[in-house]
Parts: sequence; C-alpha cells; structure tokens
Amino acid sequence: EPCEDFYHFVCGTWIKNSRIPDDADAINTFYALRTQLDYNVVDILTPPPSNEKAEPTALDNARVLYNSCINEQNIEDEGTDTILSIVNNEFGGWPILEGSSWDNSTFNLFNLLLKLRKYNNDIIFGIGTSVDEKNSEKYDLVIGQSDIGLGQRQYYSNESKITIAYREFIRDLAKELSDDTSMVDTDVNEIFAFEKEIAKHYWTSEDRRGRPNGTIRTTVGKLTDLLKTSVSSVIMHT
Repeated sequence: EPCEDFYHFVCGTWIKNSRIPDDADAINTFYALRTQLDYNVVDILTPPPSNEKAEPTALDNARVLYNSCINEQNIEDEGTDTILSIVNNEFGGWPILEGSSWDNSTFNLFNLLLKLRKYNNDIIFGIGTSVDEKNSEKYDLVIGQSDIGLGQRQYYSNESKITIAYREFIRDLAKELSDDTSMVDTDVNEIFAFEKEIAKHYWTSEDRRGRPNGTIRTTVGKLTDLLKTSVSSVIMHT
C-alpha cells in the first residue's frame, strides 16, 4: 500500500528483480545503462574487419586491441614478460617485486603518478576536465580524490572476508611476478595499512554532497601558487 510504505510501492519491483553481481558492490539504473553500453560496444568490436566496405581506421584499430585483450591463449603464451616490461621500464619497478634489492633513491612518486595517469589510473588524487555547468563554452579542471582499492571506505573499517581476499590477491599477484618473495608478506601488509589510512579521509557520496561548493575560479597560470606545486610539469606530462 502506498500510504503505508511508499518507497516499497515505488521501488519494490526493482529491488525484487535486481541482483547485485558478484563483481559489484551496488547496482542502480546507471549501472544497468553502463552494462548495456558495454554489451553494445562488444557487439561493435566483435566482428572481424570487413573487406566489403571501408570502415574508419580507428574502428579497425579498436577491434585489433579488443581481440588482443580477449585472446587468452596468446596472453598465456606471453606469460608475465609484457607486464614486467611495463612495470620495470616505464614505471621504474615495484618494490614488492624487488625485495631487498629495491633502490629507494631512484624512486620519484610524482613522476610515477604522472605515468600511471597516462593509463587512466587516478592514484591518491584524481584530475580531469569537464564542461562548466554555468558556461558550456568553458571547461573546468576537476581535481579531487581518487578511487580506493576496495571501492568504499567502510570496507576498511573492520577485518572481513573482503579485506582478507584483497590482501591475498595482492600477495598472489606479487608472487606470480617475482622470484624474490622474501618481502612480499610485509609489503602487502604495509600497502593495505597505507590504503586504510587514506580511506579514513575518503569522502563518501553523501560527504561530497554535503560539503560547500569547492569551485575555485582561476587560471592555469595561477594554479602553481594555488596548489603549491609545479603545475607546468603536470601539463607537460598529460
């Protein structure tokens, strides 16, 4: 009855018929739309290139990339060489893989964050652009928090099957990629402790909606003083 439980009257069918997938922590209409969009993209990328009609080069390249991602046999044949090449040559290595031989003097967190951003990873903080809501002819530079490994702050509050499985995943990955596993367990615990500390300061959706407007009107030239960092080097790398 709507007079007794209006929420259930309006949303009851959705709740009854919707199941949260195993790989998601929530589901809503936006999730359903994104999932359908993923299916549509797969339908576009699955057919092999056609010789009967000319198609955009970008579409052909996207199909090649997609097929390389789903070619599990080829991935197995290549082993870990490809990912280790990226980790070591582009990212400067990963301490958990090098154990006691890791040279901390060569590590530069700023450069690493910039390189990870090239692969669409927002670590510690996120940065991007969006159309100004008040003036569609202008763009806003959006700087804010990044995602955290477990997705939601509350997952870090107490030890659970989720936190145990998360650490086990990192541990298994590191042991698969490294011959020196002497420091893996210690590093995994330190990684998780660091993430847990970050999660304490993580804003939930409710927190962000309740905070004052964080928009600051300024220019790129003044960002260096505003953020107290070298914005010019960020722009050069992005």
